[in-house]
Amino acid sequence: MSAGTLTALALTVALAAFVQGSSGLGFALIVAPVAGILDPGLLPVFVLASMIPLNLYVAWRERAALDLRGAGWITAARLAATPGGLALLWLIPDRSIGLFVGIATALAAVVSLAAPAFTPGRAAYVGAGVVTGLTETATGVGGPPLALVYQHRPPAELRATVAVCFLVGEVASLVLLFATGRGRVQDLGWAALLLPVIAAGAWLSRSVHHRLDARRTRVFVLLFALVSGVVLMLGA
Repeated sequence: MSAGTLTALALTVALAAFVQGSSGLGFALIVAPVAGILDPGLLPVFVLASMIPLNLYVAWRERAALDLRGAGWITAARLAATPGGLALLWLIPDRSIGLFVGIATALAAVVSLAAPAFTPGRAAYVGAGVVTGLTETATGVGGPPLALVYQHRPPAELRATVAVCFLVGEVASLVLLFATGRGRVQDLGWAALLLPVIAAGAWLSRSVHHRLDARRTRVFVLLFALVSGVVLMLGA
């Protein structure tokens, strides 16, 4: 990886860590399309590995607001769907992964922007877990279904619950990817190398997460994801 590519990736990761640390979502939506443009081989392992320390921090910081019931149903469905996400990854040719991520990102952003308000129940939790298990394992992007479920809940509840669900799912996806030969150790190295910028973004979010306008931040993340997804599709 060239110095220019690494710098661009580091800046993107720092911004994404700040956004997710503040709003509870957005890391993969920001990083995955940019990583796909810079180096499609980074997907999905780099994105999944980079999110683990960030979600550990957010889950601990917001632990008092965790929705245990919702997290339990989502996580169970997420784990059950993880092999399906791996199957998708096997079916997608390596040269087409950027196009697939672009389509998945843009579609997720459009659905999230257009979805009406609703009160989530068990069916919504399970559905979000299944879709997240499929898309996050295959592409590294899994936040939009969880954002749909929790978009009208208190911001702290969204941040805590999404972080816990992500954390369990990311570990499961990485274990399965490496166990089946679909993971690259070097991608873990890149994630470790960028740990300081992840920490910096998360630390900066600490001072604004309780004051941030969650609605505006959500719209910014989704619009960025939409544009990035379209650019990735065109480039592919």
